[in-house]
Amino acid sequence: MAVNKQILDFKNFLYMAWKHLNLPNPTPIQYDLSDYLQNAEERRIVIEAFRGVGKSWITSAFVCHQLLLNPQENILVVSASKTRADDFSTFTLRLIHEMPILAHLRPRDGQRMSKISFDVAPAKASHAPSVKSLGITGQLTGSRAGIIIADDVESANNSMTQMMRDKLAETIKEFEAVLKPGGRIIFLGTPQTEMSIYNLLDERGYKTRIWPARYPDDRLKTAMGYKLAPIVADEPDVEGQPTDPDRFDSDDLLEREASYGKSGFALQFMLDVSLSDADKYPLKVNDFMVMSGPSSWSEAPVSVQWASGREQIENVKQLPNVGLKGDYWAAPMNVSTETAKWDGSVMSIDPAGRGKDETAYTVVKMLKGQLYLTAAGGLKNGYADESLEVLCRVAKEQKVNKIIVESNFGDGMFTQLIKPVLTRVHPVSIEEVRHNTNKEKRIIDTLEPILNQHRLVVDDKVIQQDYQSEVDLKYKLFYQLTRLTRDKGSLIHDDRLDALSIAVGYWVETMDRDILRAVEDHKKDLLRDELDKFMESSIGRPQKRDNWVQLRR
Repeated sequence: MAVNKQILDFKNFLYMAWKHLNLPNPTPIQYDLSDYLQNAEERRIVIEAFRGVGKSWITSAFVCHQLLLNPQENILVVSASKTRADDFSTFTLRLIHEMPILAHLRPRDGQRMSKISFDVAPAKASHAPSVKSLGITGQLTGSRAGIIIADDVESANNSMTQMMRDKLAETIKEFEAVLKPGGRIIFLGTPQTEMSIYNLLDERGYKTRIWPARYPDDRLKTAMGYKLAPIVADEPDVEGQPTDPDRFDSDDLLEREASYGKSGFALQFMLDVSLSDADKYPLKVNDFMVMSGPSSWSEAPVSVQWASGREQIENVKQLPNVGLKGDYWAAPMNVSTETAKWDGSVMSIDPAGRGKDETAYTVVKMLKGQLYLTAAGGLKNGYADESLEVLCRVAKEQKVNKIIVESNFGDGMFTQLIKPVLTRVHPVSIEEVRHNTNKEKRIIDTLEPILNQHRLVVDDKVIQQDYQSEVDLKYKLFYQLTRLTRDKGSLIHDDRLDALSIAVGYWVETMDRDILRAVEDHKKDLLRDELDKFMESSIGRPQKRDNWVQLRR
């Protein structure tokens, strides 16, 4: 079938597809993305565009356009999940069945025709279907394709730990074995972490193009460099303005920034994976010491020594790690055989505030200035009777002798609710704290010195339970800890991290009081020595300390 010359340009076909779907005309950003997509000179490309720009729909239309130009093409669509890949191919098949210009491509009887794989009518018999969809964990071996479209192969579920990211990076290498000679590989996605696999593709010869939701500042322009789409990079005096106001205007983006948090917005909408400032994320899991068992100990070693050598890292390498690249758990280098009973056990509770917040809790114990994180978690219905019971049982199991409750929300209501349950389950003192300072700064200022001094030990059970908790990544303690910046609103959810800072803050204040007391005692000892010397010089012989003590009293 002869194709109208105007349709040879994918941008014109996209306009027709959008009209068929009763969508507004494609925006300049969508047209620019489409033009880059059809640039056949680039055989390995990465398209990073802000969430909601419509890149998956655009690429689905692109698949139809490629089949329109060459019905013998074989296209493989790979996504993070099989369901998402199937949704892509299903939408593509729908366009083929509905758009008059594609009517001749509709599969005939005897050809493959399913959401998993289908042929187009003019296609000759082949082992490979015209379009096939797979999840990234599916069986790639045996597939053949002239075009591979990796549509959001990176997701929160498969990239939250370094081990997961390493596995994903190895999996996508298989694309090269599947690709026909002269074929194309197209990655479309939005980075899920600062260590996104998309960062690695440049090293493998891929050409990356980035379309952020706002015109970037000079720092981000420099960080993105040649990757930044010229349509964005070349626009003067527009820093901070929406790049695609027809999709998201300034107010919409502000609302999304408030919803995602600054760090989440930076990834999902600004495509900012740069770590330009080494102090941007000051809290690191490598500063913890990981031990097995503290949560059940009645006594602990009087001293533990931190190190971050190969042996210490290898000993706990199997633990899930949601930290940034290069950040790893480490076991202690030395642990004393001498033990002693805990100086105390404190439970902090940060009651749910608004929206989807959790009621978060942590238990931190202390021995001779060393802190131990022995329990942590979050509850979605923290004011419910069953949740109060859970909190009190944890307090009992951990032999907590003090509970501290953040009272910023509810005017102390949570404390009044939990008191009678505590009286029944585990009678213990409870006090409220209220904070009025910048939360991000307060948390960092509390935790950073303790972590830098390696005075916080974490039970490996806490790490496992936090990772396995059935909540989104953003609710997990160690994700929050490693993604917090000093920027206000850098995290949309920080409940578990805030609870940890409250417990650690309590012990920091206690240790400060102990230090002050020790200083005062030292001053008194010096004064006693001076008085002893004076008495000896006055009467010609040493004065018994007991007599001086008696006189002093």
